[in-house]
Amino acid sequence: MDTEELLQRVRKIEIKTRGLSNNIFAGEYHSAFKGRGMAFSEVREYQYGDDVRDIDWNVTARLGKPYIKVFEEERELTVMLLVDVSGSLDFGTAVQTKRQMVTEIAATLAFSAIQNNDKIGVIFFSDKVEKFIPPKKGRKHILFIIRELLDFKPTSQRTDIGTALQFMTDAIKKRSTMFILSDFFDEKDYTNQLTIANRKHDVVALQIYDQRMAEMPDVGIIKMRDAETGDEIFVDTSSKAVRKAHNDWWVKYQKWLKHVMTKSNVDWVSVRTDEDYVKALMNMFKKRSM
Repeated sequence: MDTEELLQRVRKIEIKTRGLSNNIFAGEYHSAFKGRGMAFSEVREYQYGDDVRDIDWNVTARLGKPYIKVFEEERELTVMLLVDVSGSLDFGTAVQTKRQMVTEIAATLAFSAIQNNDKIGVIFFSDKVEKFIPPKKGRKHILFIIRELLDFKPTSQRTDIGTALQFMTDAIKKRSTMFILSDFFDEKDYTNQLTIANRKHDVVALQIYDQRMAEMPDVGIIKMRDAETGDEIFVDTSSKAVRKAHNDWWVKYQKWLKHVMTKSNVDWVSVRTDEDYVKALMNMFKKRSM
């Protein structure tokens, strides 16, 4: 992709996703993620109805009457996007590939973050951390992120979500809101790393998948290639047994993924590449605001 074409695509993504973040997500994003962190503000004299757990016993003892600690919301968040750049994200049979949808969602979340004066950073990962963009503020920073989302070339095609989570846990010390954007196809079990990450940060998982992963069509004999390993096989999709086996695998996989997210206490949402991701994200934001 030459520089002019890249800049045109960046501009196109900016216009669409900034509009979404301004007109749709602003209030929902604020409600869903603001107020998660509380910072000490001051002490005041105890009043009837106050929570006794907030009493500052040191001040109370010094002044001879009860005082409580007053907390206020930490208005500035650090938002981290963990973006899967492995080979499987290039797959797509409908309107767009998984990678294209991930790019749009990531850009929308980034503009939502800076609109709320939050810092935004990105970790690109495959089976290793491919690139780390430290969190900053500002439109110039967002445009740099979008350029990287559009044009980044990973050195590996495989996936290791646990490695990315471990890096995030070690690299970002301050409690942050973390979005994982991936299809979550990983041969390794990353439950432990996800649980640890969610104890330190506020983790949200966004699964992007193609409709053909959920349901194999009857299109005769086709050659299928594993985007991460390069292995190729011929599959007879006209066979009911083959289609059923594939569909059963998908149902089993989704049950396992749900189990992982529930066990790790992580909010998650699945979005299909031919569906409207706006509706899915809005529903998730509203659920978190309740």
